[in-house]
Amino acid sequence: MNYKFLHNRYSILFAFILLFTLLSFVTRTSLIIFSASAAALKPVAILRIYLQGFVFDIGVAIFLSALYSVYLLFLPQKWNNTRLNRIIAFAGFFLIMFIVIFSFFAEFSFWQEFESRFNFIAVDYLIYTYEVINNINESYPLPLLIGGMLLIVLLITWLFIKKKVFKLSFTSSTSFLSRLLITGCVLGIAAFYLFFIKNDWAEKSANRYQNELSKAGIYSFFAAYRNNEISYAQFYKLNGNTEVFNTLREELTEDSTSFTQLQPSIRRTINNGPVKTKPNVIMITIESFSADFMKTFGNTQNLTPFLDSLAGNSVLFTNLYATGTRTVRGMEALSLAIPPTPGSSIVRRPNNNNLFTIGTVFKKAGYERTFVYGGDGYFDNMNQYFGSNGFNIIDRGRNIMPGDDFKTTRSTIKDSLVHFENAWGICDEDLYDAVIKDADEKYAGGKLFYDFVMTTSNHKPYTYPAAKIDLPSGSGREGAVKYTDYAIQQLFKKIKDKPWFKNTVIILIADHCANSAGKNEVDISKYHIPCMIVNLPGAQNTKIEKMCSQIDLYPTLFKLMGWDYESNFFGKDVMAASYRPAIVLGTYQKLAFLRNDSLVILGPQQAVQTFIYNKTTNQQLPASFPAYIVNEAIALYQGAWYLYKYGGLKE
Repeated sequence: MNYKFLHNRYSILFAFILLFTLLSFVTRTSLIIFSASAAALKPVAILRIYLQGFVFDIGVAIFLSALYSVYLLFLPQKWNNTRLNRIIAFAGFFLIMFIVIFSFFAEFSFWQEFESRFNFIAVDYLIYTYEVINNINESYPLPLLIGGMLLIVLLITWLFIKKKVFKLSFTSSTSFLSRLLITGCVLGIAAFYLFFIKNDWAEKSANRYQNELSKAGIYSFFAAYRNNEISYAQFYKLNGNTEVFNTLREELTEDSTSFTQLQPSIRRTINNGPVKTKPNVIMITIESFSADFMKTFGNTQNLTPFLDSLAGNSVLFTNLYATGTRTVRGMEALSLAIPPTPGSSIVRRPNNNNLFTIGTVFKKAGYERTFVYGGDGYFDNMNQYFGSNGFNIIDRGRNIMPGDDFKTTRSTIKDSLVHFENAWGICDEDLYDAVIKDADEKYAGGKLFYDFVMTTSNHKPYTYPAAKIDLPSGSGREGAVKYTDYAIQQLFKKIKDKPWFKNTVIILIADHCANSAGKNEVDISKYHIPCMIVNLPGAQNTKIEKMCSQIDLYPTLFKLMGWDYESNFFGKDVMAASYRPAIVLGTYQKLAFLRNDSLVILGPQQAVQTFIYNKTTNQQLPASFPAYIVNEAIALYQGAWYLYKYGGLKE
């Protein structure tokens, strides 16, 4: 065999690309044979699968080679045949090949379970590493599996040595101009794939199996990571769209409701007038704050004396639940009033700009909207999400970051205003001072304002300013909870004499609970959070005991304020006589719907589980109940996914 075309510094890289495409071809062929009957393959379909698959495989090989190509570009010629370069080349090749072989093994296992290339479920597996490793260890002979993969990688490395691929690289003399050309081509092709070859390019057939066979596992994995979602239509129980939106519209219909668009839509006008009040609204979203931290909900540690005092002088929701276990999931529920959809929060997904949010209602009522965060809002895509949906930004970010192209203002909390800061952000007291400063400025300018405030102090490492409470900073969650309560007390002390306070409603609500791990796969008790509306005229000392969700907060508030407004929300006024208690919550994969004590859990592979939930014992007992309850669950989640996917959530 003539290796002349490989006789340069890039011989290892070229040989790797050839080997990777060959192994990908074998993998795809094996999956085609495995799924031949379901894929309904015809010659044209087979040709498309292999051609599109080849394009994706080349893309993966290029991405895996890009960093090494840059290394080869700048490696001085005198170092090319040194021991150090040989160690780097052998070690890098061995590591990449182990990742590749592992991914091919994993693809077969994943296909066997989900009949799909990698998707956000695979990304989810990386989040729950402990559980996944234990599951793999219990399902497969892990030592033998790893040993077998190492043996294959050693064999491939030996073949590369025998065929002198490494030697050709180490003994070559490739000019810098030639290296620049080759590396430039590699990076150019990588950029082309990054911007122009989307994973959904393969989704051209009505047959899902054909689409999945056309894809490449690693390419699909990173596309899923980037898009942060699992396709509901592909993996979850479906009903017809007409049935879904009929069910939704029936559920969302109230005496004051008029739908303004034909299906598929839930857009409607809600008439609550006459207007009772038009206050400023500051919502403080408290990081990781479970209901059971408060004495109001049974805690005996006296961690939240101030919040407990507010509970008796507010609109208190005693039975309200978060929709998820992450901050961005809480933000999604509180800004969009939408059930969680499979994958990550819409806050982190592409195409999440110009949505119909709670801020849209405030905008139409003439309010300034601001997102205030004590950390850098670049984290978790928060600034991009709020900024591209009409909110001004106040955060601790030092620099403008990629993606900060929204048409609103962003200001930084200055060092001179910060007295304490940890890895997550400034302490809650400093954050509230920034909120007060901004409110003073808006009041002076004659502006009504709505603030979405996100705290950070109740988060590991649980550090806060010294000598504020009787528990030392960094001593644990209890101290952080107590400091959270203390900081809110200081906020109220500072604003009670402000000229704008009398006409300002303060909402106190958690983004999610402190932990979500429980004895059940979806543990309902781990989603119970406190929520209270403070300083709303005529509504003090009101207790709402109906089971409800974060998505119901603002429809209830707008009713209490007597506002007429346009709604594209899944939430409802909890105080309405027609309200039927229900909550929506989920993990990255599991979607739960609880109507009274009837619990439906939807999962991948069209799984539907039904239980009777005993709140007192926190037990989920398998049970059967009428199909309409399952259909209600499907309607909520399928409808939410459909509206986001096809633009129905846009303003």
